Amino acid sequence: MAVSQDVPYLLRAARGEILDRPPVWMMRQAGRYMKVYRDLRDKYPSFRERSENADIAIEISLQPWRAFQPDGVIMFSDILTPLPGIGIPFDIIESKGPIINPPIRSQEQIDKLHPLEPEESLPFIKTILKSLRAEVGNKSTVLGFVGAPWTLAAYAIEGKSSKNYAVIKSMAFSEATILHQFLSKLATAIATYIRYQIDCGAQVVQMFDSWAGELSPQDYEVFALPYHQQVAKSVKATHPDTPLILYISGSAGVLERMGQSGFDIISLDWTVDMAEGRQRLGREMKVQGNIDPGVLFGSQEFIRHRILDTIRKAGKGGHIMNLGHGVLVGTPEDNVRFFFETAKQAVL
Repeated sequence: MAVSQDVPYLLRAARGEILDRPPVWMMRQAGRYMKVYRDLRDKYPSFRERSENADIAIEISLQPWRAFQPDGVIMFSDILTPLPGIGIPFDIIESKGPIINPPIRSQEQIDKLHPLEPEESLPFIKTILKSLRAEVGNKSTVLGFVGAPWTLAAYAIEGKSSKNYAVIKSMAFSEATILHQFLSKLATAIATYIRYQIDCGAQVVQMFDSWAGELSPQDYEVFALPYHQQVAKSVKATHPDTPLILYISGSAGVLERMGQSGFDIISLDWTVDMAEGRQRLGREMKVQGNIDPGVLFGSQEFIRHRILDTIRKAGKGGHIMNLGHGVLVGTPEDNVRFFFETAKQAVL
């Protein structure tokens, strides 16, 4: 496939070009493990201010770019960011996570939700993405990201993070009609949000279905997969050339089903062996991942070995190097730097 050299490296791989090495970035590469981020957080203690004030979010997004030169620069934001735009307010408490009060529990609440108008409710997103594109040029790929319908519904219905997802599963298994209406409305809003991010400058978009791994395979087919497909179909209808990545934490049991989502790239967590994951998905499916974030607490010799082993197992082409989840708090910055340097020096 002939692709112009002025196209960013990660975007070339995401579109299917065979390259000399896999591109590399990290989920949560901007965040608390970096001292510059912690210093900025002390100055701006509200997470929503950090993620919704364009100037601050741009600075945070660029902190790892300046430090490590990853092949992907992802917009600093939160998966819940678009919810107020459809009528679901939320707050984020530093030590507790997201809070949605009142939680979404009734047909009446779902009926009151309205379509997302991102130009009106999310104007800072345009500023962030356009600024990131201008800053990194063709030296890196700018990634947008969104939450998936099931995960957003889980937060909205539980009202907070959960360990067992009893409330949303109770709705799923006793009031499925109501939940499906909610999931479809969320999928419509998310597709609108993805298209908006692309129009504002995102070159690749990753959708996080963080809690879909809590579903059994048969329930994933009912409550998650159809809405992945709805999002993908809607986005591809207007933006067919923008690669979409799907990530689920704890995805080993639903990996083949993820391959039916309509997304271009499946991001593997570390519970799946990379070689087995590629075999299960089929070589035509592009993949991302999948180093255990805990590896970055190991020696640099161990980190190098694990990176090279993962690249070898992924094989030539169709692989974006990443972690199997986000960078952990307390990860040594020098090991993050070493991760990027080592991955960039790898030869396929």
